[in-house]
Amino acid sequence: MVRLSHFMNNPLKQLDSNEADLISRVCNGEHKAFEELVRPYERLVYVTAISVLRNAADAEEVAQEAVLKAFSKLSSFRAECKFSTWLVQITYNEARMKLRKDRRHLYESVDDPRQDKEGDYWPKDFADWRPIPSELLENEQVREALQNAINSLDDMYREVVNLRDIQNLSIKDTATVLGIPETSVKTRLRRARLLLRDALAPGINGLWHTGHPY
Repeated sequence: MVRLSHFMNNPLKQLDSNEADLISRVCNGEHKAFEELVRPYERLVYVTAISVLRNAADAEEVAQEAVLKAFSKLSSFRAECKFSTWLVQITYNEARMKLRKDRRHLYESVDDPRQDKEGDYWPKDFADWRPIPSELLENEQVREALQNAINSLDDMYREVVNLRDIQNLSIKDTATVLGIPETSVKTRLRRARLLLRDALAPGINGLWHTGHPY
């Protein structure tokens, strides 16, 4: 029998008491409790999948597979990170596996000779970009332009933007999901924001901001 103390006394990460109780109940055979456990993260799972796959049908399939895998592997969860982060990590890995299997991972990327994945990225200008006014974000054209700009990024940049800036995962959790150091998350995020700035500048008169904290 899996005891609640197995999760609650873990020195690496303190789980939410309700989640710890639900996990214990699922592992002890109360399978219906799993629905309650994952319900708050259903959208998070789907958004993670579609951010990688960019196809609604594939994202739904991967989301279901990820949830099933989380259920089957729940007894191996050791609370070294939040349950939601663990679930997103499973989803991300499932989505990447599907891309490799379907051989559809070579998407068009931002084509700029000044972009160096192993080095620095130099933006097209050094203008003083201010924050995008909230009323602009309510404009459908601006939202569409932003989504298109994100979709045009290389996978390594698009994924970190979706996890950190869209899903609001912490730097630490983003690093856990992607399996990379936190310093790499910050580097990729900085370059991704610069690429987005350059892509969006012509359409919104340079009203962007690159100096916000991680």
